[in-house]
Amino acid sequence: MSKYDFRPYVPAPDYPRVANLGRDPYEHAERMAANPHVQQLLLEPWAKLYEAPFVGVTTDGHPLRNLYASAPNGAPVEAMAAAATNLLAILSADQRKALLFPIDARDWRRWNNTEIYFYQYGLRLEELSDAAREGVLAVVRAGLSQKGYDKTRDVMRLNLFLGELLGNTKVFGEFSYNFAIFGTPSTSEPWGWQLMGHHLALNCIVIDGQLVLSPTFMGAEPNFADTGPFAHVHLFQDEENGGLALMRSLTRSQQEKAIVNHSILGKDQPPGRWHPADHLHMGGARQDNRIIPYEGVRAAEFSADQRRRLLDLITAFVDPMPAGPLKARMDEVEHHLGETHFCWIGGTGEHSPFYYRIQSPVVMIEFDHHSGVYLTNANPEKFHVHTLVRTPNGNDYGVDLLRMHYEHAHR
Repeated sequence: MSKYDFRPYVPAPDYPRVANLGRDPYEHAERMAANPHVQQLLLEPWAKLYEAPFVGVTTDGHPLRNLYASAPNGAPVEAMAAAATNLLAILSADQRKALLFPIDARDWRRWNNTEIYFYQYGLRLEELSDAAREGVLAVVRAGLSQKGYDKTRDVMRLNLFLGELLGNTKVFGEFSYNFAIFGTPSTSEPWGWQLMGHHLALNCIVIDGQLVLSPTFMGAEPNFADTGPFAHVHLFQDEENGGLALMRSLTRSQQEKAIVNHSILGKDQPPGRWHPADHLHMGGARQDNRIIPYEGVRAAEFSADQRRRLLDLITAFVDPMPAGPLKARMDEVEHHLGETHFCWIGGTGEHSPFYYRIQSPVVMIEFDHHSGVYLTNANPEKFHVHTLVRTPNGNDYGVDLLRMHYEHAHR
């Protein structure tokens, strides 16, 4: 698939969103927090959602029960614990205090995908020594597949590339990300970590030998570099091409069920369906309890080839997980495949931007082409991508498994 050229949309230095950037992440956050539009659009709604008790993404507000089982899935607990122990040994006492949170801390839910440093918790990678930063990255690497780690680092690299395009690498840097640990690193007790910042949020937890990587957010603007040391990077091609191929494989009748709207533009959506910051994706920051009814066509209607395409597409989103947890996750997904829904908004042409969602009792995946935030394209284009993965019905952040762990320990 041909790349869409983002170069005509690179802003001039006097473009308001560029000119009004702060000199560093702290000044930028201060300016944005004082902006009444940002307060109304993000900060006030986020504050209310954050205070609500965790329920999980559901279709009707009532989580389905007994979906998840406490069973080891090959989580790399030894490698993760060793990397975290090494990191803690490198850090100062003050850094360890800033890094560590209780396993059930509400702070898990403070992640967001903006570049704005609203929530200053954990450790900021760009403020660490080289050894400490490498220690953090070693913990992340231990909890992911090699492909997942590479994709994570490429999201961070493209953030720097955007900073270079905008002339502000203080706000948009390769290490403009925060890292936190929840619980005490161990091979036997629950604990996990979070890495979050612009276009990136990974929440990883291990419970009784089982790894959960959810919610995850990965995105990029632009999603490829055309010059410099990162010119080899082009993210989300499998997710884009696989989604379009699946859509095109559907029969006319199936497509009619799948397509929710032929237009991806906000003005063409029903009231409340499009958000100025999130656009069409529904599972982003603070949406831990969102009610998202099923839409589209059910995979129970798919042919064997279409089911294979769907499973391959889901794998493209969850393959940041290590091999054992990935297999267990896909087994879980396949068990509920007949209940899985696929919906689509937008066109199906080679250059058409689009949104799609894959949703079942145990997984919700979203892919969304966006308009420019710092690039100047007013309409969605294929070079600005958001992707999300959630575990519905109460197991984001491993909450349902953690409940089972403590119930068993109490008995």
